[in-house]
Amino acid sequence: MTLSAAWPVRRALTAEAGSALPAFVDHHVHLHLIDSGSLARRGIAAVVDLGGDPAALARRPEGLPRIAFAGAFLTVPGGYPDGRSWAPRSVVRYVTDASWHPGVYDGARTAVDEQADAGAKVIKVALHADAGPVLTDEALAAVVASATERGLPVVAHAQGPGQVDRAIAAGVSVLAHTPFDAPVSRRTLARAVAAGQAWISTLDIHRGADRERAIANLRAFAARGGRVLYGTDLGNGSLPLGVNRRELLALIEAGVRGDALVAALTDPWPRTTPLDAVSTFVAGDTPTDDDEVATWLSHATVVPTEELTRVD
Repeated sequence: MTLSAAWPVRRALTAEAGSALPAFVDHHVHLHLIDSGSLARRGIAAVVDLGGDPAALARRPEGLPRIAFAGAFLTVPGGYPDGRSWAPRSVVRYVTDASWHPGVYDGARTAVDEQADAGAKVIKVALHADAGPVLTDEALAAVVASATERGLPVVAHAQGPGQVDRAIAAGVSVLAHTPFDAPVSRRTLARAVAAGQAWISTLDIHRGADRERAIANLRAFAARGGRVLYGTDLGNGSLPLGVNRRELLALIEAGVRGDALVAALTDPWPRTTPLDAVSTFVAGDTPTDDDEVATWLSHATVVPTEELTRVD
């Protein structure tokens, strides 16, 4: 396994030798469900919150990890995650009117504007048909159009018959989870890749058949050139705070290895440029075995870039 983005370095403060990589990003977390204070020490420099209270997220202080957020889930009354114990009303916004006009009660444009005005960098829609009603085609189109007008991509939780295809047809930029509830057809895979859609991995939240399907779907998507983003859905169950070795091993099983694995970890989405003030540091020699690479990367920490000196 080659990791061409890893450079041999020495830490100025400790003289410890190791490798530097670009900053790691967890592209799917829920900050209101976790203690994020230890993430940087455990290798995560930036996170993307994909469902939280936009007002609370806007008030979070600057620092590490750097935060980009979607704000509230856009859904319908009784639709996912409305009514869940982990999703208070502040993290849900209803879209029952497909209006593109601002200020309409429960309108698509109104919901998008609220998140954008709070500082959202992406808009999250819930298309979880297995858990209740979902946005109509008209409302989904209006959300995507309104988000595009505000310069924001749309990410969707797509689950249930036909929801992945709906997301692709509507122009959703990113799937919040690798599809896991059913095999994805070759036609759908081709459409997703052709559209430039990205899939956030979130493989480690699954067990059994769901996990096997998710890995198989991601393997097929990546093999066709699909863009893969590392993400854990941190806050959903018992997951390690920091770089998740099990998620990395599942990505490797899906064929996302070497430079592709590092690309999934370091993709700045939804930002367009990576963080440059901090880097990932991993002590010791860079391994070549797949399992060893996953373990090695899980020992990463975030350090100021200026603290690292390249060793030739």
